[in-house]
Amino acid sequence: MSLPTAILGWIDEVVKRAQPDAIKICDGSRQEYIELTSLLVKKGTFTPLNPKTRPFSFLARSDPDDVARIEESTFICTKNKEDAGPTNNWKDPDEMKRILEGLLDGCMQGRIMYVIAFCMGPIDSSLSRLGLQITDSPYVVCNMHLMTLIGPDVLQRFGSSPLDFVLCLHSVGMPLAVGQRDVSWPCNQTKYIAHFPEERKVISYGSGYGGNALMGKKCFALRIASTMGKSEGWLAEHMMILGVTSPAGEKKYIAAAFPSACGKTNLAMLQGSLPGWKFETVGDDIAWMKFDKEGVLRAINPEIGFFGVATGTSMASNPNAMQTLAKNVIFTNVALTDDKDVWWEGMTKATPDHLIDWQGRDWSPHSKEVAAHPNSRFTVMAKQCPVIDPSWQDPKGVPISAILFGGRRSTAIPLVKEAFDWDHGVFFGASMSSETTAAAVGKVGALRRDPFAMLPFCGYNMGDYFAHWIDMKRYGDPKKLPKFYSVNWFRKNANGKYLWPGFGDNCRVIKWIFERIQGNGEAIKSKVGFLPTLDALDMTGLNYPIESLKELLTIDSDAWQQEKKEIEEYFALFGNRLPSKLQEQLLRD
Repeated sequence: MSLPTAILGWIDEVVKRAQPDAIKICDGSRQEYIELTSLLVKKGTFTPLNPKTRPFSFLARSDPDDVARIEESTFICTKNKEDAGPTNNWKDPDEMKRILEGLLDGCMQGRIMYVIAFCMGPIDSSLSRLGLQITDSPYVVCNMHLMTLIGPDVLQRFGSSPLDFVLCLHSVGMPLAVGQRDVSWPCNQTKYIAHFPEERKVISYGSGYGGNALMGKKCFALRIASTMGKSEGWLAEHMMILGVTSPAGEKKYIAAAFPSACGKTNLAMLQGSLPGWKFETVGDDIAWMKFDKEGVLRAINPEIGFFGVATGTSMASNPNAMQTLAKNVIFTNVALTDDKDVWWEGMTKATPDHLIDWQGRDWSPHSKEVAAHPNSRFTVMAKQCPVIDPSWQDPKGVPISAILFGGRRSTAIPLVKEAFDWDHGVFFGASMSSETTAAAVGKVGALRRDPFAMLPFCGYNMGDYFAHWIDMKRYGDPKKLPKFYSVNWFRKNANGKYLWPGFGDNCRVIKWIFERIQGNGEAIKSKVGFLPTLDALDMTGLNYPIESLKELLTIDSDAWQQEKKEIEEYFALFGNRLPSKLQEQLLRD
């Protein structure tokens, strides 16, 4: 397979430093995938699952110290520290390169170096972008097979300029001496994920897990792509995309930003409880968006697969995801049943009597630890989803009519509210907060500000990011701009119980949003936005107490004043980089 000059030059540079035993140029073929999975079974990284119940699927168990996103080891390396901003870890690019050069010297000894030319998004879309990942992990290659476009057609798109594509270098950081036996999950206690936005380059060292190692995900699709979008006039967002069709046959598309493990995949694959409403999936995690020539905001899903949280996924919470996982799946850090299938907490009402847990140990319901890691994952191609949208690979993208922001908030934030205008909607996104989950290393359940669900993923100063969002409005037709909403499925009552049933019943909120987009839908104006009236939400078939609905749609003045104070303190982080229009939103009432 012939390679463009720009790719050959970078491969040669990495080979000299990393010193792999061999080089493999990936072709993206099914045969290649089969060969790699067989290799991983032989190495002990993959356990084949029962072919009768889960055809051509595998279970991987990671090292216990390599299980989630490592935000404390993730850096944005810009020449000017202010360009990285107060919410990112910053290092001078030259200093970081000196650190990495020492780590990368000989890091692939005893291993195969895989070269993956990949495309993010439909190959003929003007919104799509190219990437080149070099890795010494066959596990990563298999996941990239399911998550990105790989193959000869992609290679033909590469030009000669390094800026035509994003360079991604990854190593597990565990070279093998001659005769040294490998482990099933190689990694290193020293971990770095370094982004160089000015060079459109990412270098990841030491971790083999998830977005730390799959460079097409958060590293490229959000951190680097967000900086590309700022300079090129588009948006790279941590958002799912959902197609909604009413009983009358009218269709709208909605994008929604939730932090990891807060329900994006569940909403993207919504199976609603209201008859006649149809929901179809365009993407469950990332959206790249740009206004077209007619001033309509259009979005693509730059991925071709789902890398979702397994724990909590069930036929009750997400039946469409469960059907998607019927075959051709890579599961990571879930439990193994005695009949060689998978299980995780929340998957079934009944708990198996015996399992092999995510660390390979015998497990029973009496065990003190969980069977599956809270951040256990599945990787699967999107085309297997039974409700995949017919336009999910449309090169033009789908037109976005509404943008939702949501997180896990036990108090204060109502079930749903609508922004007054675009700038107020940006304020919704900029002031987002959520209780932390197991998707990142650290304490679970702590409240933190997570603007646009992009706190761990924005590749530049968040103040400039807010300004870019406000500025994007000028590219749109004022009559065609999407409406903005805040949603909160996780509010609790005084007894700590969830007030809203969630899951399929979230369609009742989506229906109201759909009606508001049409110019209908009853609402009252409050100081924080438009709220549905008590009879505006369709509660057909749901025996739901009116007192709970009132509590969900109530704005507690004291709680809101405290919320405003906390937002103001957070905004102060950005100094003169904070757009004045956001400060004005705090003064509206």
